[in-house]
Amino acid sequence: MVTRSGFHHLHARKRKAPYPHPVRWKNFIDKLIYIAALAGPIMTIPQVWKIFIEKTAAGVSLISWAAFLVVAVCWLIYGFAHQDKPIIVSNILWIIFETMIVIGVIIY
Repeated sequence: MVTRSGFHHLHARKRKAPYPHPVRWKNFIDKLIYIAALAGPIMTIPQVWKIFIEKTAAGVSLISWAAFLVVAVCWLIYGFAHQDKPIIVSNILWIIFETMIVIGVIIY
């Protein structure tokens, strides 16, 4: 007998709950996660602005932002694999802003 220890998660994913969710607090969380998905990446705009307007990347870590970029790409792949829209939206924005920061650090 072959055991699949550790592979119990390979079964088909269960059907997702309807959107918006009929339960009031879950409906609120559904909307809140979209706000968070947009707000997080938007908070990097001041960093991008500072790099490209002031034309300096002093104090900005290329290694850290490049690592954040790699992680965002991994999350984006995960989001597409699981068809999870908030993860996809958020990480596309993260990738755009993190790429701008990495390019800015390299240029300046």
